[in-house]
Amino acid sequence: MIPLTLALAGFVAGHVIPALPGVRRVLVAALGEKPYLLAYSLVSLGLLAWVIVAYRAAPLLPLWPLEDTLRWIPLTVMPVSCLLAVVGLTTPNPFSLGPGRKGFDPARPGILRLTRHPVLWAFILWAGAHIPPNGDAAGVMLFGVLFALSLFGLFALDAKRRRALGKDWEALSAYAPAPLRQIVREIGWGRISGGLALYVVLLGAHETLFGVAPIIW
Repeated sequence: MIPLTLALAGFVAGHVIPALPGVRRVLVAALGEKPYLLAYSLVSLGLLAWVIVAYRAAPLLPLWPLEDTLRWIPLTVMPVSCLLAVVGLTTPNPFSLGPGRKGFDPARPGILRLTRHPVLWAFILWAGAHIPPNGDAAGVMLFGVLFALSLFGLFALDAKRRRALGKDWEALSAYAPAPLRQIVREIGWGRISGGLALYVVLLGAHETLFGVAPIIW
């Protein structure tokens, strides 16, 4: 399990260290904005590849019985995760992961009425839902670390954006309560359909991509 532990430690460090106050500023000053983003993306992809290789090579050390009923946890949680991911990645968002602030309308924030961090919540739900049906040491390590890292991201991004937005934070992040129908209208059925379509695609391709059938007939 040492290779997987090292890979996960490197993955966490690669995401936490650049988020520390002042680190990104120093790196951007040294490299420039676009070269920094390119380098960060390449390093992140490399670390992710390292984690995947180490996970697949890890020995199988069961921690609890893998009951078929546990498969229903991700099956029921993943539609929400996919919705949050697609909606979050296509909604202008000055607070978190997504396409950025451009086009953001405080009068029609959509999913941001429910959470400032829809994409991070998608990762949290995805990782958390996959822990029970992956009851071996490697699976718990992988999804547990991703769950914790995404949870850390909620607070880290709030602190970062609060510093960046300054006095605009309160005005941009304060939304009046709205009925569900209005929130759905602001999100748009196109985004909702895209999230459900992603779930169907992942469900159908899961065994091909990951070697595990999500449903046993």
